[in-house]
Amino acid sequence: MAPNVLGRALVTAKWLSEAVRAGRVGTSLRVLDASWYPPQKRNARQEFKERHIPGASFFDIEECRDQSSPYDFMLPSESHFADYVGRLGVSNDTHVVVYDGDELGTFYAPRAWWMFRAFGHKEVSVLNGGFKNWVKEGHPVTAEVSQPAPAIFKAKLNTTLLKTFEEMMQNVGSLRFQVVDSRPEGRFQGTELDQGLESGHIPGAVNIPFHSFLTETGHEKSIEEIQQIFREKKVDLSKPLTATCRKGVTACHIALAAYMCGKRDVAVYDGSWSEWFHRAPPRYKVSELKRNKA
Repeated sequence: MAPNVLGRALVTAKWLSEAVRAGRVGTSLRVLDASWYPPQKRNARQEFKERHIPGASFFDIEECRDQSSPYDFMLPSESHFADYVGRLGVSNDTHVVVYDGDELGTFYAPRAWWMFRAFGHKEVSVLNGGFKNWVKEGHPVTAEVSQPAPAIFKAKLNTTLLKTFEEMMQNVGSLRFQVVDSRPEGRFQGTELDQGLESGHIPGAVNIPFHSFLTETGHEKSIEEIQQIFREKKVDLSKPLTATCRKGVTACHIALAAYMCGKRDVAVYDGSWSEWFHRAPPRYKVSELKRNKA
């Protein structure tokens, strides 16, 4: 896919590799590694230090979040985000390319992509296929950590791309927008634990596991295939849509997939199931397991 399609939602490894080799990474193009892994499995920052795309900086999702919230990875304030990405050399005129090193190809990068968009930044792309395929295709890597010159970034939260608990509660009755849940089917249905929490879903939500949008190699599926996935689940991309998951991360895959189909206004419920589980009344937590027991 050409990098300028749909505001460059995706860029190819070939395109980015040519930009790296041409020395274009700098004030106008920044590359960010947004990897995150469970600490007991992998150390994202250490892996970045050992091997990353030349010129890339590490985007630490643990740092760039609302650290006062009881829920994981909630959006930081405008000033926090602006200060954080400014220190990574990102200005409002910078084209940002995000990637991660997950074995699936892409996992956390769409969250960083959505965060930039939520704070008003339009020129942001996900590296299609992620670091896994970058390495597989033989593109350059380095252990050299670059020190980008700080930049000024002005953040303005676009509230249309964000849903709160209160808005999600209201929607259970009003059904003003569609809700798509990107978690695996067992967690959506409530038949398996969701990282220690009892699972289930918000009433009226539709389940499209996020990996449905990825090929076996870890690249995004074609626009035609993605449109078909939404159609099969009876999700109407011409109508309002909000994505949810466990902690607001894989929901961003829904937003990215819809964006590729021309729908740029998908909102993400930032608190997702981790907040909903703790705050919603029991009747608003749909679970097959509870239903079967009853």
